[in-house]
Amino acid sequence: MTGEKKLVLVIDDDEDIRFTITEICSQAGLNAIAAPDGQKGLKLFIEKKPDIVLVDYHMPKIDGLATVKRIRKTDATIPVLVLTVDERQQIADAFLDAGATDFALKPIKAPDLISRININIKIGELLRASAREQKEIFVDKGINNATLRLIVNCLKATNSTLAIEDICREVSLAYPTVHRYLQYLVETGNAGFDIFYGCASKRGRPRNLYYLTDRGEAMSLDLSGQANH
Repeated sequence: MTGEKKLVLVIDDDEDIRFTITEICSQAGLNAIAAPDGQKGLKLFIEKKPDIVLVDYHMPKIDGLATVKRIRKTDATIPVLVLTVDERQQIADAFLDAGATDFALKPIKAPDLISRININIKIGELLRASAREQKEIFVDKGINNATLRLIVNCLKATNSTLAIEDICREVSLAYPTVHRYLQYLVETGNAGFDIFYGCASKRGRPRNLYYLTDRGEAMSLDLSGQANH
């Protein structure tokens, strides 16, 4: 990144995790401030106006889900990255519905965390641009325009079908986030999937391989047009 350092707000009740994340951010050229709970985190959020917020799920007083909801009432575009050990999709869906943009799983790995932070800061910038142009930021509950554009463009750029894991690597977003957006694209007819069972000698769980439909191709052009205005 160039210019002024981006500011990261970390809200987590674990002192060791707060220290670790602030150190990782510092080494990556980011500024970081931290709060031990949701109540103090919300106060810092209002005072310091960070570029991104990292929120722990399980916290006393105000848990992560309630914290995300309160942040989103104040700011519709700030990227919110949820820190959690819980990989259940229903938990991810609840956070996405509340306004979270992505997830980082504990234990934290520095390269993965920085990648998540950088891509979500970019998403935040795209959302703010949409807000300035008075365009729709959220196309549906838990689905924002900027993240949707990243995933649609990823599908459009490939000449073959992609598994969720492939898309996660390409766009640097967490599995639960990508899964939710693909589910939305399939439900709205913008994407489809083939089921891949593998060869007979390698039995295992079948994988869904996703692709854009003709409707999705048209959607990608529309999203690209929004980005260029």
